[in-house]
Amino acid sequence: MTIEKIKNLASQYASEFIEVRHHLHANPELSYEEFNTAIFIQEKLKSWNIPFEVKSTTGVIGLIKGKNPEKKIIALRADMDALPIVEENKVSYRSKNDGVMHACGHDVHTTCLLGAAKILNETKEDWEGTVKLIFQPGEEKNPGGASILIKEGVLENPAPQKIFALHVHPGMEAGTFSFRGGMVMASADEIYITIKCKGGHAAAPHFTADSILIASHLVVSLQQIVSRNNNPFNPSVLSITAFNGGNTTNVIPSEVKLMGTFRAMNEEWRFKAHELIIKQTKELVGAMGADVDVRIDVGYPFLYNNVALSEEAKLVAIDYAGAKNVFETELRMGAEDFAYYAQQIPGCFFRLGAGNKAKGIMSNVHTPTFDIDESAIESGMGMMAWMAINA
Repeated sequence: MTIEKIKNLASQYASEFIEVRHHLHANPELSYEEFNTAIFIQEKLKSWNIPFEVKSTTGVIGLIKGKNPEKKIIALRADMDALPIVEENKVSYRSKNDGVMHACGHDVHTTCLLGAAKILNETKEDWEGTVKLIFQPGEEKNPGGASILIKEGVLENPAPQKIFALHVHPGMEAGTFSFRGGMVMASADEIYITIKCKGGHAAAPHFTADSILIASHLVVSLQQIVSRNNNPFNPSVLSITAFNGGNTTNVIPSEVKLMGTFRAMNEEWRFKAHELIIKQTKELVGAMGADVDVRIDVGYPFLYNNVALSEEAKLVAIDYAGAKNVFETELRMGAEDFAYYAQQIPGCFFRLGAGNKAKGIMSNVHTPTFDIDESAIESGMGMMAWMAINA
């Protein structure tokens, strides 16, 4: 199989899959609710005579066998879910579902994997091995669709020896890629705190335990968990992201709810920090005269790319895109449930450039103006197909 053949097919199908992306972007669905998206994917696979099975209600697992299908088995994964964000883009393919948007590029990931599937299926007499296609639900929400699919046997029958996935990056120009072996992304845990006390009149705070004041002290105090207990060379982030309590000017509320996230790249420190967060919350709130419920929902582990596989994948990408278009991925405190796959088998999670500064396409993921330079779709689908055959 030659690079030219893959590139020619990617170019030939580019406009078709830009339309696929438009359809997916206009019809986003939240985590574990990707019912129509799953049906759309199944219809595409059926039209190409690619066998598939459904797992976890909305997960679609396809299988393409080349020559000597037992020689190697490679998995390619794409996530499908959208976010609860109101889209602000004024484009023809703007979200039709109020308050739901493909603001993290999962529409692009799904499109690229569909495009790669079509290319691989049409060229299966030219390459050896088997490619497992994993269209995964629920990447954006605990417990993570990857963990559910693994429990349902997605890495069995047949069992892939390695797995790849890409993720759009608007900070990189379309047509570029980046790779990093070893630690890449952080673990992600969710923090839920409810402060309860006797509320009262705002003019008589001495008759109450002031829940707003207590919560304010707690938000500030929790920051020392990272700043004064963690090695400063060990990346870690604790952010309180929601502060909810009260609804009028003259009443001190009896309850305040806080939510937040804790990120780390070291498992020992991760769980030590959990203990410190719980201890500090209970002791501070208790000392100020209130009761508290604190819960930490343990989320995705840190993402560790297999070093040897990532280096191999980088060289394969250089062959396909040229050394000037392949970079090193920066460490990020974001999280990805691809980490669950990478704990089971060698994995490589790489970045697909999707921005275009000249055109003003630079909005970050998880924002209401996120979009891509759609030339990235041709690059992404071609690279996924090439990676499956050669890495």
